[in-house]
Amino acid sequence: MKFGKEFVSQMVPEWQEAYMDYDYLKTLLKEILRFKKRNTTPYTPKALKRRLTLYRAFSGLTGRGGPNTPTSSSPADMESQVILVNPVGRQADGSGRHETVFLRASEDGGEYETVYFRRLDDEFDKVLKFYKGKVEEVVKEAEMLDKQMNALIAFRIKVERPQRWFDSSAEMTQDESSDDHQDGKEMKSINKKVEEKKPNNIRATRPARLEILNHVKINNTRETPRSTIKAFLKVPNQTELSFSRETLKKVEDQLKRAFIQFYQKLRLLKSYSFLNMLAFSKIMKKYDKITSRNASKPYLKMVDDSDLGSDEVAKLMDRVEATFIKHFSNSNRSKGMNVLRPKAKTERHRTTFSTGVVVGCTVSLIVALVLLVRARNIIEKEGQKTYMETLFPLYSFFGFIVLHMLMYAANIFFWRRYRVNYSFIFGFKEGTELGYREVSLISFTLSVLALAGVLANLDMEMDKKTLDYKAFTELVPLLLLVLVIVLVICPFNIMYRANRFFFLTCLFHCICAPLYKVTLPDFFLADQLTSQVQAIRSLEFYICYYGWGDYKHRDNSCKSSAVYNTFYFIVAAIPYWWRLLQCLRRLYEEKDGMQGLNGLKYFLTIVALSTRTAYALSKDVYWKMAAWVFSVNAAVFSAYWDIVLDWGLLQKKSENRWLRNKLLVPHNSVYIVAMVLNVLLRFAWLQSVFDFSVSFMHRETLIAVVAALEIIRRGIWNFFRLENEHLNNVGKYRAFKSVPLPFNYDEDDDKDE
Repeated sequence: MKFGKEFVSQMVPEWQEAYMDYDYLKTLLKEILRFKKRNTTPYTPKALKRRLTLYRAFSGLTGRGGPNTPTSSSPADMESQVILVNPVGRQADGSGRHETVFLRASEDGGEYETVYFRRLDDEFDKVLKFYKGKVEEVVKEAEMLDKQMNALIAFRIKVERPQRWFDSSAEMTQDESSDDHQDGKEMKSINKKVEEKKPNNIRATRPARLEILNHVKINNTRETPRSTIKAFLKVPNQTELSFSRETLKKVEDQLKRAFIQFYQKLRLLKSYSFLNMLAFSKIMKKYDKITSRNASKPYLKMVDDSDLGSDEVAKLMDRVEATFIKHFSNSNRSKGMNVLRPKAKTERHRTTFSTGVVVGCTVSLIVALVLLVRARNIIEKEGQKTYMETLFPLYSFFGFIVLHMLMYAANIFFWRRYRVNYSFIFGFKEGTELGYREVSLISFTLSVLALAGVLANLDMEMDKKTLDYKAFTELVPLLLLVLVIVLVICPFNIMYRANRFFFLTCLFHCICAPLYKVTLPDFFLADQLTSQVQAIRSLEFYICYYGWGDYKHRDNSCKSSAVYNTFYFIVAAIPYWWRLLQCLRRLYEEKDGMQGLNGLKYFLTIVALSTRTAYALSKDVYWKMAAWVFSVNAAVFSAYWDIVLDWGLLQKKSENRWLRNKLLVPHNSVYIVAMVLNVLLRFAWLQSVFDFSVSFMHRETLIAVVAALEIIRRGIWNFFRLENEHLNNVGKYRAFKSVPLPFNYDEDDDKDE
C-alpha cells in the first residue's frame, strides 16, 4: 500500500482536517517535477559534470587536514545549504510560526519550490497548533484525574479502615480509629510522629490525606427517574459521601472508565504525532529525490525539536499505565494492559462461511416456496384468502425485521467504506460493535427459520377427518416469535450480548421517555421504530389471534373488535409518541427551539396516521379529507426535515450546488437520487387514501410492500443522517465521549494545599 493511502486509513476520522495535507503537497512536488522535465537539457556524455566540491583540496583520510579543512560551520557547508528554517514571532494564541527560507529561489523553477515550502510551513503550523491544543487539554484532564485519584484513595481507606499502613521503603505502623482522622490537625501530628520514627536514610511516602473527603461530593452519574424529577425541580444531582462498599465499587468503576477513555485519548494523540512526523519525513524525502537536493535533514531536525516530537504524551501514558495497573487491576500488568489496549477485532472466517451457508439456504427456501406454490396451484384454492388474512400478517413480521437488519448491514458496510465512525457516534464499547457480516448472519438465519416455518405451514385446506388444521404447524409463528424474544433478552453471552444489551437499554430509554436524558442512540432507535409501525401492528395481531382467536380453525374476530381497532390506532402512534416526548425533553434541557419544531413534526405524523387508519376502517369521506390534509402536511414537513436538517443538504451557498460543502460519497448524483427517493417514498401513504389495488396482489400483500418501502427509505436515511453527524463531529474535532467523574470538588478544595 502506498503511504498516501496508508496515511488516510490510519487517521482519526474526526481529526482529518487537522492532519498534514499530504496529497496537496504531492501535487506541488509533481509541478516541480514537470517543470524540471520541461527544462532539463538532454544528457551528453562528452563532458562529465562533477560537483565543485570534487575539485577542492583533499583533506586526507585521518581527518587531520590543514587549516582549509571545512567544518560544520565552514563556508563550504553554507554553500550546500538549500533552506534556512527559523521560527518567526508568536501568534496571538501563543503558538509559534515557522518560516522556511528557500535559498535557491533565484534558480530556474525556484518559484515552484518557494510555493512548496510556504505550504509546507502552513501545514506544519496547523498540525503543531492543533497538537499543542490537544496536549494542553489532556494535561488539564490529567490534573483533574489526579484529584479524583487522591479522593478515591482516601475513600478506600475510609471504607476499608485498614489497621496498618505499609510504607514502600520500610514497614511502619500507624494505629487508626474511626474518629482520629476526621480532624486535619490530628492527621498532621500523626504524620510528623511517623517521620520522626523513620531512619534518616529512608524517604517516607506521604500517607493519603483523608481531609480531602471534606471537600468532595459524589456525582449521581447514572440517571434515574428520581434524579430526573430532581433536575426538573432544580435540585442538585449530588449526594453526600456514603462510606459503603457498594458506593466504593461504583466510584471505582466510574473512575476506571474515565482512565480508560483518557488513555485512549493519549493513544490517539500519540498516533497523530507519529503519523504527521512520518508524513513530513516522507514528503521531504520525496522532495530531495525529485530536486536532487539535501533539504530534508535540517527541516526534519526542526520537526523533531518541536513540540510535535516531544515525549510528553508518551511519559503521561506511562504514568497512566502504572496508575491503572496498580489501582484498578491489582498490580496485574497483563490484565491491566488488556483493558487499556484491547486487541483489535479480527474478522473470523467461520462468520463469513456461516453467512454464505445461510444465504444459500435462504435462496433455496425461496425457490422451493415459489415452486411449491406453483405446483400446488395454491393461489387458486379457496383457503388462500383465509391464509392471507391470518398467517400472512404473522410471518410478515419476520420479513420486516429481516429487511431492516439487512438495511442496517448495508449501512455498516458503506459507513466503513466512507470512514464514518459509527461505533464512536453510537457509543459502542470498543471491540464489541458488529460488522456487516455479523448483522447479515443474524438476519439471514432469522429468514431461514421464518421461511422454513412458512413451508411447514403452507396448508390451505383443513383435515377432512378432524375438520381443523394441524395444531403444531399452526403454532410455528408463535414459537418463532418466542424464540426470537428469548434470544434477545437472554442474559448469557451466546449471541453478541454487549450489542443486545446496548439496544435493549436504548429501547428501555425510549419506552421511559422523557424520564431519561436523550442521547443519539436513543432517538436514533426511536426513529427506526417509527418505520416499523406495521411490524408493531403484527405483534398486536399475534396477541389477538392466539389469545382470543381459534387458531386451529384459522378463525378470529380481531378486525371486528372495538378493542382491537382502538389499539390498532394506539400501537401505530406509540413510536411517534416516544419521539415527541424525547423532543420535549431535549427542548427543556437544551433550550433549542428546533427541538420544538421537531416535536411538532411527530405530532402532525401522529394525527396523519390516525386519520388514515380511521379512513381505512370506516371508509368515511370526511376521514378521507382529513387524512389528505394532515398527511400532505406531515409528509412535506418530514421530507424537508430529512433533507435539510438531518442530512444537511439543499444549501444554497454550498460549493456543491444544492448539497453541502463536505461530501463523503464522491458522486453527487447519489445525493440527488437519495433526496428524490426520500420524497417519493414519503408519499407511499397515497395507496391507503386512494384505495390502490393490484389484481395479482392481496390487500395484505400490498400493505406489506408499502411497509417494506418505508423500511428501505429509513435505511437510506440512516446512512446520510450518520454521515451528517460524523461531519459535524469532524468540524468540531470531537473524537471522544465525555466520561462523568465520580467526585465533585468544592470551589475551595485547594485552600489547604
